[in-house]
Formats: sequence, structure tokens, C-alpha cells
Amino acid sequence: MVYQIPPEPAHFVDRDEEQARVLRAVAQAQESQERRSGARPLCFALSGYGGTGKSELAFRLARGVAERYPDGVLYVDLDDVRRADGGVDIADVLGDLLRALGSDWIAPVFKERVRQYWSLTHGKRLVLVIDNARFGTEVEPLLPTSGASLAIVTSHGPLYDLQAGAAVELPLDPLGEAHARELLERVTRDGDERLAAEPDQTRRLLRLCAGLPAALHVAGRLLRRHPQRPLPRLLGSLTAELHEKGIPTVERVWDAAYGGLSGEAARLYRLLADFPGPSFTPAAAAALLGGDAEDALDELREAGLLDHRSGEDGRARLPELLRAHARRRAEADGDENERDAARRRIVRWYLRQAQRADLLAAGRRLTLAAVVPPVPGTLDVLFERPGDEPGPEKRRAYQWLEAERHALFACVRIAHAAGAEGTWGTEEAWALCEPLWTHFLDHPHYADHIEAFRTGVAAAQRAGHIRAVVRMRCQLARPLWEQGELEAADRELGQALRAVEAALGDSADERKLAASAMEFRGMLRAAQGDWAAAAAEFEASRAVHAGIGNAYGVTLQTYRLGEALAHLGELERAAELLTGAREEFAADGRIRLVARAEFALGGVLARLGRADEARERYLAALAGARGRGGARDEIRVLDALAELAAGEGREAEAEEHRAAARSVRERCGLE
Repeated sequence: MVYQIPPEPAHFVDRDEEQARVLRAVAQAQESQERRSGARPLCFALSGYGGTGKSELAFRLARGVAERYPDGVLYVDLDDVRRADGGVDIADVLGDLLRALGSDWIAPVFKERVRQYWSLTHGKRLVLVIDNARFGTEVEPLLPTSGASLAIVTSHGPLYDLQAGAAVELPLDPLGEAHARELLERVTRDGDERLAAEPDQTRRLLRLCAGLPAALHVAGRLLRRHPQRPLPRLLGSLTAELHEKGIPTVERVWDAAYGGLSGEAARLYRLLADFPGPSFTPAAAAALLGGDAEDALDELREAGLLDHRSGEDGRARLPELLRAHARRRAEADGDENERDAARRRIVRWYLRQAQRADLLAAGRRLTLAAVVPPVPGTLDVLFERPGDEPGPEKRRAYQWLEAERHALFACVRIAHAAGAEGTWGTEEAWALCEPLWTHFLDHPHYADHIEAFRTGVAAAQRAGHIRAVVRMRCQLARPLWEQGELEAADRELGQALRAVEAALGDSADERKLAASAMEFRGMLRAAQGDWAAAAAEFEASRAVHAGIGNAYGVTLQTYRLGEALAHLGELERAAELLTGAREEFAADGRIRLVARAEFALGGVLARLGRADEARERYLAALAGARGRGGARDEIRVLDALAELAAGEGREAEAEEHRAAARSVRERCGLE
């Protein structure tokens, strides 16, 4: 069972009324036949301003009812995927939920992804916690299609655009004085003698924290860090400083915590305001700082100025409110040159790691950007580790590209903006798009990739780098046509090919790039259903690769040409080409392309009446699809095997393949 919420915190007080209300509603809903048979989950909406403990209460509620929902407990934080303009790519969030539910394949188009999610959650007994929603329209598409499920939503204010009556509203007020005192005493480890000895000063401290659990945790940690300092002195200096700032109460307490940091920890905190991703590893923090960051990170955690709830790979994050506070401190205390140097350092560090991941994941291929050398004062990601058998480093590289995608996309934007000011960033912006291409082929996030590749085109144009412009336009075209924007894709490729004809020379690399552009146009023609034009493009591309001695390029175009000829009915020649391509791919260790060639060849052999050979090729393709977790390819092969068996009268075998395909579809929510 998937379970995505963190362990119980060490200290939690109050909220008994809210917990009892939820437990009663859950029990009543599960006893109601009407609720169980419906398609809309029970939904609770927790609202309150920053620091009131909404997320922790949501987690506590989910833990309290988890046994009633055996199909899993899911969690999404919408602030983790929120763009600079405040919007959320719901398709991206749905993709993460589908993966958590065990789907091996994610539909590429938003509407199809929504239907896949509906199918996979229908009738399930799930808990879904949706954290940091801003609008009801962000919540609606994420709700499971099951009246037996439960959704818990947190937001800073009421979600007025959520459908009327769709959620039970639970507004959270700050803690009362008694519960605030109880929490403060727990955080200070069973009470601090100063709290009992100085009741007036304690009441002042409680008023300062305004009943916000987040502020009380920070204040408690401050007391623990200064056990010998008299409370009147501590509180007096803090109050004077906080009153001078005139900022919201919770940020006043965070300001006080910031004021107690060492110079290095304070500098890291200010720089984290500009960090490109929602969370970061110690290595990324070191790149931002320009040196070892472990001590500074420990200090930020102790001061309560860092959320390290995620824990994976030592990751930590700055929630939205803390990041806003860090940005204010950067504007007040930081230096713009310092911030610009840190932005450049983190962009180049991410570019270097992405290039290394690209090389491991995709192998040597046509790339144009210079390889970034090690960034001084930083460490590289350990993709390759001592004692590894061959293979794990490639998987780690793919996983890193996916895990760091938000930071990589943001780095493209940061670099391009810096380039507009004429200092640095223009080359980095388009260079980042080269490893993002490898990421796209395995994990397409269409809106983000299209935006990144468009930025790459603009950056390459600004740099006057014609070859990079050609490459970026080709990369942009594919996600466009896969999203049905065929005319836009055609325009991009048309401009790329005109640049090839007008500006590129006759070197081997330039001819290879020209051949790649021809291949892209051939793939677009195939998507448009014009297989004759596609075959002509693949043939022309293959001739160019042959002319420059690029064996892999020849093999790839041979495979594509074989597929095109099969669609045109030239089966004998298609079988010959696909057989040759399959053998060359196998000799070169390109496992994914071997499986694709096996499937294409199996289809041709079946049409030629060579059923036994076709079955052998299909079974080889099936093994390849299952070996790499390719659910979509697995379904396609199983359907082909079922059709082949049925055509020969082996109905039992055909039904076995159909059942296996149905099982995969159900697992991925594709029914």
C-alpha cells in the first residue's frame, strides 16, 4: 500500500474538536450506502494563515483514519510544482499521483491523463492530502472518482471557487494561550524554568507568537539555544528588533531566528530565496553557497528556518512563507553581486550534472554545448558508485533528471533572464535544453518541455549560434506535434531546415545536424499520415549519415525507413531493413531500439504470413518492454500476439494475451 505522509511529529497539541469532527464524518460516510456508491469523495478543507499548523493537522487526520482506507494514503504539495506566475501544471501533479498508484505508463495528453486517473481511482478507498491549494480549480481535477475515498485539502484561505457543498470546511484559528503554553513547554523539552520563573515575560512571548505553532516552535528552539540568557533580556532584545521591522508576526519571529545565525548560515539562508527548485540536496546547497554547506544547513534546521520533512537524499526545502522571508532578508542585508554570483554558480552546477546524467543515460550522441568543468567548491552527484554492477548508474541518471526537473526548468529561465542583461546565461540557457531532451524522451512533461525548448530557441538566436537554433527548433517541434500542434511543429522544422540550407557548412558535424533535421521532418510527416514523404526524408537522412560514416545514424534511419515502407505496403523490403536495423542495434547495446525493431519486424512478418517468425519477434519485443517497464509497449505487443493467435484459431492463447493486456491496462488506469 502506498503511504506518502511523514511520521508523527514529536509535539502536537489541541485540535481535538477538528479531529473528532472528521472521525465522526468518516464513520457516517462509510456507514452510508449512498456515500459508498457515489463517485465523489468525502472532502475536508482546512484553511488558515501561515503557521497555524494546517499541514500537520492534515497529516494527523490522515494517520488517524488510514486503516479505514486500505488502498493507500497519497500526498501532493501544490507549492512544490507552482510556477512563478502562481499557476500549477495539474497534468504534472496527476502524473505523480498515477506513478504513486503504480501506473507504469502515463498518458501524454491532459484529457487522457485525467481519464486515466479517474479510471485508476474509481471505487478505491484512498486518502489524498492536497497541501497548499490556492484555488478550488486546482483541487477538483485531483479528487479521486470514488465515494469511498477521502480528500483533505489545506489552503491559506477558504476555497470559494470549490463547488458549493463539495467540502466540509474546517477553518483553523491560532492556538489559545493554554495550548500555546503547552506546546512551547514541550518544544523546550518538558518546560524551561525561565517560563515558570517569569510569568509576565512568558505571557509576552506567547502574545508575540500569536498562537502560531510555527512561531512557537521557532521561539522554543531559540530558548533551547540560549539556556543561560535571562528571559527578560532575550525577550526585550527580540521585541525591540521585531517591533522596528513592522512585518507580520510569524515573520517577526523568523527574523529573530535569522538574527541569531552565523554569517555563513545567514548568507546561505538569503541565497536560498533564489534557489531554482522546490527542494534541494546538500550538494545543491553547497553549489549555491560556493563551499561546504553542512554546518550552515544544520544551523538553519536548529533555528527552525528549514523544512527537512522530505528527507530523501538529505533533501530540505523552504516553504513559501519562509522563502518569502529569506527574500526580504536578502533584499535588506544581501548584496546583488553576491546573489548574481550564486545564481550563476548554481546554474552551471546543474548544467554540469545534467550533462553528466545525459551522457550516462543516452550514451554519446550529437551535442553542441561545451562540457562544463567542475564548479569550484562543489561536489558532483555520485551517479557511478564503487562496487556497482553495470547498469545502476544509468538508472540513477534518469532518476536524477526526473527528480531535479523543476530545478532544471527554472535554471533555463534564470539563465535566459541573466543573458537578457548581457552578463552571462545565454549559452547556459540553450545548453540545458540538450540534457532536457533526453529527459523528455523518457518523462515528457509537455508544458514545461515546450516552454524550455522555446526559451532554448530564443537563447540560441540571441547567441547567434545557428547550429544550436536548428537543434532547439527540432527539439521543440516534437512535443508540439505530439500535443496535436502539427502546424506549429511544421513551422519550427521549416525554419530549422531553411537555416540548414542557408547557414550551415559541409563539415561532418554540420551534415549530421542537417540529417537530424531531416529525420525530425520525416517523423512529423509520419505523424501527419504522409508515409511516402516520411520515407523520402528518412532515405535522404540515411544517405547523409552514410556519407559522413556515422554508423548509428545509418542504422536509426534504416529502422525508421523500414517502418515507413511497412505502412506503404512494401513488406519484403521493410522486413529486410528492419532485420538489419535490429541486428545493428543489438550489436551496439541499444536495448530499447532493439525491442522497437523486434515489434515492427513482427508486424511485417505477420502480414507476410510468416506467423511463427512473427510470434518469435513479438515475444522478444515483449521481454524488452517488460524489462524496462514500458507498459504502453507491453500492451501493444500483447494485443498483437492476441490478434496473431486468434488469426490461427488458437483462441485460448489469444484470450491469455488479452487477459494479460487487460491486467496491464487496469494497473495503469487505462480502461
